[in-house]
Amino acid sequence: FVLLILIEYAFSLKMNLQIANSMDTISSLSSGVTNTLKELMGLTLVIISYGWMVEHLRLLEIPSTFWIYVLAVLLIDLVAYWTHRFNHEYNILWNRHIVHHSSEEYNLACALRQSISNFVGIYFFLYIPLAIIGIPLEIIAVVAPLHLFAQFWYHTRLIDRMGFLEHIIVTPSHHRVHHAINPEYIDKNYAAIFIFWDKLFGTFQEEINTIPPVYGVKKAVQTWNPIVINFQHVWLLIKDAWRTKNLWDKVRIWFMPTGWRPVDVADKYPVQIIEDVFQQEKYAPPASKGLKAWSWFQLIVTNLLVYYLLVSIGDLTKSGIVLYVVFLFLTVFSYTSLMDGDKIALPMEILKCIAGVYILYRVGNWFDIDHYIPFGSMMMSMYLFISLAMTVILLTEWRGTRNNTEILVQTN
Repeated sequence: FVLLILIEYAFSLKMNLQIANSMDTISSLSSGVTNTLKELMGLTLVIISYGWMVEHLRLLEIPSTFWIYVLAVLLIDLVAYWTHRFNHEYNILWNRHIVHHSSEEYNLACALRQSISNFVGIYFFLYIPLAIIGIPLEIIAVVAPLHLFAQFWYHTRLIDRMGFLEHIIVTPSHHRVHHAINPEYIDKNYAAIFIFWDKLFGTFQEEINTIPPVYGVKKAVQTWNPIVINFQHVWLLIKDAWRTKNLWDKVRIWFMPTGWRPVDVADKYPVQIIEDVFQQEKYAPPASKGLKAWSWFQLIVTNLLVYYLLVSIGDLTKSGIVLYVVFLFLTVFSYTSLMDGDKIALPMEILKCIAGVYILYRVGNWFDIDHYIPFGSMMMSMYLFISLAMTVILLTEWRGTRNNTEILVQTN
């Protein structure tokens, strides 16, 4: 993924196209980190597994052949279409998907904005037909990850129309439409691999040359913190359900179309929605070169620590894995809050340092890293100290920049 993102960025420079914002890219890659950690922890409740369904519901005993793989691809793609569409159409399900649309840019990095708030696997019923047919679990286990990977490449502005392929597969042009908030484009092109599902079910929209896509969500997230983004929408639903006086509205708000709010709450607690997309002001809080450099450093360190977790996980206890993952979540929360200039970055950084020191004290080192990297635990200790110091320094700098900006605005 990172290699492809670098290639895309290199081509964008050659083509003299601005396709990325440094802080937005860090936020996107950090979201990918949190999704990896969440999946690693198995923090999803599967109500009924596909393996159970195919064992108990299948009507046919189907051998693994080339054509069965083709059939599995088509059926999984159909399931993906409806899963994706439901995520867009219902209030409670939109919370599972909003992070993917939260970037106001459109590039390969934003494809890695994946959810950590989908704690319950609720789409098992969409797989029932596959189980009844008797598609073997082994085929699903092979096809599903490849199907997911195949949805990465079309998150780019560098590829224009693709001729006859526009009628068969999802192309960058199709998916640019899907990520856009223009009235002409919103809630269109849900397909994952084959675009004919949208044409069949009436949700297809071609990219219009005279209407450039504007990216993001109608209620702008206004943060670089991917963990906060994951729970913004559900927090609004909780507040609205609590505040409304109508008991029926307290129940139905969760299952109403995305964006629906009780009338009494919407009037009293209005939410700013982007009406004219071409007047969109992209989220861009002050960021010095030092803050940008430090944020990239934090992202790199975090990814190296995730890599070490993945390669050594077989040697760790369950409690050790939990501690490691908590430390990494605190790390991402801290430095992305710092990117926002949010004062919560400091207490989160302190918690992270406490967790890091506790790990070093309890284990005696950083999960045996000294066996692979000389003085690895000492470097981790130094990193914790420097990270805390830099958080204090950059937060102070950020506040000074903000105060100077406010004084300048008042003076003008």
